[in-house]
Amino acid sequence: MAENNNNKNKQKPNLGNFKPGGKSPKFNPYWIYGIVIVVFLAIQYFSFGGGPVKTNWSEVKTMLSQYDIDRISVVNNKEAQIYLKETSYDKYADKLNKGFTSPSKFGPHFSYEIGPVDIFVEDIREVQKNFPESEKVSIEYETVTNYFGEVIGWILPFIIIIAIWWWIFRRMSKGAGGGGGAGNIFNVGKSQAKVFDKDSRVSTNFKDVAGLAEAKQEVEEIVEFLKSPSKYTKLGGKIPKGALLVGPPGTGKTLLAKAVAGEADVPFFSMSGSDFVEMFVGVGASRVRDLFKQAKEKAPCIVFIDEIDAIGRARGRNPNMGSNDERENTLNQLLTEMDGFDTNSGVIILAATNRADILDRALMRAGRFDRQIHVELPDLNERKEIFQVHLRPIKLSKEVDVSFLAKQTPGFSGADIANVCNESALIAARKDHSEVTRQDFLDAVDRIIGGLEKKNKIISKDEKRRIAYHEAGHATISWLLEHAHPLVKVTIVPRGKALGAAWYLPEERSITTKEQLLDEMCSALGGRAAEELKFGTISTGAQNDLEKVTKQAYAMISIFGMSNSVGNVSYYDSSGQSDFSFSKPYSEKTAELIDKESKQIIDDQYARALKVLSDNMEGHKKLAEKLLDKEVIFGEDLEEIFGKRPWHKEMLGDPNGETETKPEEPVENKKENETPKA
Repeated sequence: MAENNNNKNKQKPNLGNFKPGGKSPKFNPYWIYGIVIVVFLAIQYFSFGGGPVKTNWSEVKTMLSQYDIDRISVVNNKEAQIYLKETSYDKYADKLNKGFTSPSKFGPHFSYEIGPVDIFVEDIREVQKNFPESEKVSIEYETVTNYFGEVIGWILPFIIIIAIWWWIFRRMSKGAGGGGGAGNIFNVGKSQAKVFDKDSRVSTNFKDVAGLAEAKQEVEEIVEFLKSPSKYTKLGGKIPKGALLVGPPGTGKTLLAKAVAGEADVPFFSMSGSDFVEMFVGVGASRVRDLFKQAKEKAPCIVFIDEIDAIGRARGRNPNMGSNDERENTLNQLLTEMDGFDTNSGVIILAATNRADILDRALMRAGRFDRQIHVELPDLNERKEIFQVHLRPIKLSKEVDVSFLAKQTPGFSGADIANVCNESALIAARKDHSEVTRQDFLDAVDRIIGGLEKKNKIISKDEKRRIAYHEAGHATISWLLEHAHPLVKVTIVPRGKALGAAWYLPEERSITTKEQLLDEMCSALGGRAAEELKFGTISTGAQNDLEKVTKQAYAMISIFGMSNSVGNVSYYDSSGQSDFSFSKPYSEKTAELIDKESKQIIDDQYARALKVLSDNMEGHKKLAEKLLDKEVIFGEDLEEIFGKRPWHKEMLGDPNGETETKPEEPVENKKENETPKA
């Protein structure tokens, strides 16, 4: 056997760099264009038989005077072609035998652009007037038709039009997801879904999804349905047909879908809701049919439709007050494919949206989307887990505490936290730090919430003083009221569109009481109250505060039922079914009562803010002057002036699921002389 193998190896020819499994180069249609261009060039410059050499009147005159010309032919009254005598050919050989385009010995040998024919004839006669009759050269006239040029001139416009048409529809066919070639215009109705199977795996898995414990458990179970369906069907149950991921933007809905694609051992189809509908009528429904046809062929599998509200909006309720037939036809086809006469066994639909309230009810019913998985904003413990994921590639300072960062970002989504981590690294690099510090993270949070600092913005001394007292009013009242959010820091350095800003650390609540809402309103009105007390006038600086307070007052009465006069009623439609109605759900008399009650609540809280600031005028003044001096103050500065808040307790997450109360720790340990100056 060894000898046979050796003989076989000896018989193998040397193939050089050829790989046995290698693919031969694919034919490219552009090669044809190159060949055609080369042929045209060959015809133009290397034509068979050559062509006459260009000359001028001076040389023609010399040839005539030396009796070298046999005859002259005027072609199309434009060009004179010169034929030499056989005895004179060698005399001009150096001019005629140049390159591959030398004229033949039979002529024509030279050519000359003559201009007006009558002048040319007169010039010839003038030169030959003293010649003997036997040496005079005759002039012939002939008309030559360039059939090739005429054919090209007639066909070329059509070729250009066809080429443009082919190029446009080739580009369109690429968007239709049918592969290459101009014939793919007929594939415009094909599905554009990207297929991830054993040949094209997704690297994301459930370990990359931090937080979202309940949502992740639901999605993991869907993957388990497809891996071992008998475990769930042996008791008579059926595998769910679809699951809808619902939640605010940036909470990780698409990331969960990517994790499903990475974890599932089945084909995964992914596409966006907007990919169904394009410029052609009927394309959406055709693509839905093609998508489910492919899914059935590869069942069991998962189909993921991101932003399904693009095609799933409730029928007959369009913001443009008209029906979009193409979108509705696409939705109808989707409803039929998901749960019609022809059921799709082994195909699970996974969809994501942040507008579940506007989806069609027929799409939301059991049998289509059997499960709704709510992906909410992360709480304290979940934010800590998300930070741990996004901090992996970042070089951190030892002083950075993940728990501290999680406390500083209430209300942040997973995408916001990823942005904080990235911004902190960029800020550290901008400051030439060797590692990312805690202050870099705090600056990143400030940058995301408040915008970029504008230290060079021109502000007069009077405006700066007013802004300082305004912000000090907010800080004073928030510190002295029990249910107001605790202050983190106040600055009068402009950020974004704001001339001053105050950062608070909201307490994470599941429900909010009326007293808490009133304290927050009073704190928001503290800026305008401070201006009135100190300067006797008010300014436009409280516009954002008034907008927030007005919305909150109307919500308390018309949504939360916190008014004795209006009563325990709520006019808010959480289902979204009355978004486009023209009428209010209450009478004009009730509307007047809501307006009156809202104004009364705002007036009461404004009077309360004036009283709190009047009772603590000295402390408010000290705080404002310190803010004018330092431009940035922190919670410990307020504690130094007003004392510690006796009622404030900070809720800390316990890994075991329990919670404990603990006095507030200083948010910022920065010394006064380290505070940055504007």
